[in-house]
Formats: sequence, structure tokens, C-alpha cells
Amino acid sequence: MSDDSEFGSVSAAYDRWARTYDSDANRTRDLDANVVRECAPSVDDRDVLELGPGTGKNTVWLAERARSVLGLDASDGMLAVARARVAGGHVRFARHDIETPWPIPDASIDAVIGNLVLEHVERVAHVFIEAVRVLRRDGAVFVCELHPARQVLGARAHFLDEVSGATVEVPVFRHTVSEFVNSGLDAGLRLERMGEWSDDDRRDVPPRLLSLLFRKR
Repeated sequence: MSDDSEFGSVSAAYDRWARTYDSDANRTRDLDANVVRECAPSVDDRDVLELGPGTGKNTVWLAERARSVLGLDASDGMLAVARARVAGGHVRFARHDIETPWPIPDASIDAVIGNLVLEHVERVAHVFIEAVRVLRRDGAVFVCELHPARQVLGARAHFLDEVSGATVEVPVFRHTVSEFVNSGLDAGLRLERMGEWSDDDRRDVPPRLLSLLFRKR
């Protein structure tokens, strides 16, 4: 989402996908939900910033535990589903391009959680820099993303449009594991844990997802 046109094309694609996102068969989405519930840092009674909440598949889980949740997403269509799905005065959503400065005060967040969003971000370093800015001392950053090895093989976010019947490929940027890790380290985070996640522990294909847990120094 490096410029207005890219931001608009990503958000427009997800606006179209919003109607069927939760009902489509999607192993990446389902595995991501499992990884978050297994490996995300504790958010009990914490203030959480969620990057790319989409339809709220993980927001529901976060909202049951956190003191507050703010979700930033590019798509009005996805956010409309999330708002209908997740109730509670402690949960808010806002449409925002996360490659621009975040509308959040310094040192006001305990955990930043991002899922399946960085493939749509060109300047990954900016995301980690902003995360460090908004995090309180010892705050955590957890991201779970399509594995870069899958990207090299051509995997990307896509869906079948229910109106046209055409396959829609969402605009993406290719990244590497080292780019994710070094962007976090350069921003002032320390890496606590990395995970690579496959379908049913398959070893004959690259992992589907990469997860990273960082802590603010």
C-alpha cells in the first residue's frame, strides 16, 4: 500500500471479497486463526492494536480477553462485517492505511497484532517503526503472514468473485524472512520466537505461514 492507487486497489479488492471471505474455503485464513490462538502474546486486560482485522475473525478472540482493541484496516467492506460481528464498547475499528502514520498516541498500546496483512505492505520497516512508537515498555508485536517461500512459488491472496465468477488477485509485495526479522530488529525490537506453520505438518511443501513474536526493548 505504497501510494493512493495501490491502497485503493487493495481496499477495493477486499471490499469485493468481504461478502464471502468467511464462507470461502481458505486454509491460510483458518491456519492463521489457529496460530494466533496458540502463539499470540497474552492480551489479558491489555490495550491491543490489531492490524488488518478484516472481518474480525481474530478480533472476536482478542476482544474476549483484552481491555481494549483498536482495529485498523484498509477495507470499508471488511470493517462493516467486523463491526457487525464484534460487539462491545471496548472494541473500535477505523479505516486506515498502515503505511502512513498511525492515529495512535505514543506509548499507549501493550500489544500490536497483525495477521495476513504485510504482503499488502511495500514498506514493512514503517510498520515496525510505528509499532515501537505506540508500544509501552515491554510491549509485544506479533505477526503471522503468508510464508515468503510460498510467495516465491506464486502464492498470494486471491478469491473467486461471486458476481463475475472471475478470480481476483489482491495486489501484493514479495518479502523475505530476513526482511521481516531485520525490520523489527532495526526498529528497536528483540525477536523472542519464530514459527513456521504447515498444513497437517506436511514437510513436502514450504510452510504456509510464518509467525514472529517481538518484544520492545
